[in-house]
Amino acid sequence: MKYYVVDVFTDKAFGGNPAGVCLLDDWLPDETLQNIAMENNLSETAFLVKRNGYYDLRWFTPEIEIDLCGHATMGSAYVLFKFSETAASVLKFHTQSGELSVKQKGDMLWMDFPSRPARPVSKYESIRGAFDLEEFEVYQSADLLVVFDDEETIKRARPVFEILKNVKDEAEMPGDNFGVIITAPGGDCDFVSRFFAPNAGIPEDPVTGRAHCVLIPYWAKRLGKKALTARQLSKRGGRLWCEDAGERVKIGGKAVLYMNGEII
Repeated sequence: MKYYVVDVFTDKAFGGNPAGVCLLDDWLPDETLQNIAMENNLSETAFLVKRNGYYDLRWFTPEIEIDLCGHATMGSAYVLFKFSETAASVLKFHTQSGELSVKQKGDMLWMDFPSRPARPVSKYESIRGAFDLEEFEVYQSADLLVVFDDEETIKRARPVFEILKNVKDEAEMPGDNFGVIITAPGGDCDFVSRFFAPNAGIPEDPVTGRAHCVLIPYWAKRLGKKALTARQLSKRGGRLWCEDAGERVKIGGKAVLYMNGEII
């Protein structure tokens, strides 16, 4: 099968978040897909099968299948626009989270994703212990959102993952298909964040599209604006352009090809 690695939410190699992209003629057994993702050992590997007018799309971490992934969706669209759907300007994907689309505008890719507003909840002891901090707010959606006061707190955060894993039971999260987002106001952008998903086999994800399904409605409401800019402060780092569109969010970014090859 054709295999690509794309660095997403960056304009240069070795930045952003690397996504594995596998183009299939038809679905392989789930065990095989999981083994490929484990062997690739990237945060997510995307698998695509072409249908009539759209693509079926699934995402796997090295340990589990997940229900939504932003950077691997953008990476998949980048590969298709570049190598097989060169005349297209919009691509549609059928996924566990419904229909997603990616539009190409110049060197930017714009994803249309579901909005996932979060509700305020109590301060979970597992979050308090994992970050060794007292001043924060917690919100809950498909992922958990932890809000701190300043960007430096986000940069300095060194969570204890064995403690952070306990939030699954404390927050009664279904399965391991969730992450913990930490965020604060940004200095040179509207907000910054980081994303941790130790229960899904991802201690820290470099740049996370799905997290912005939660972040965008929160910051749009807090700042009173629809268009926002964001940075994710992982070691690789990444920049995102965001728009609150009610029940949907638009997430924009750039991508570069790192490698292409074949899995035999």
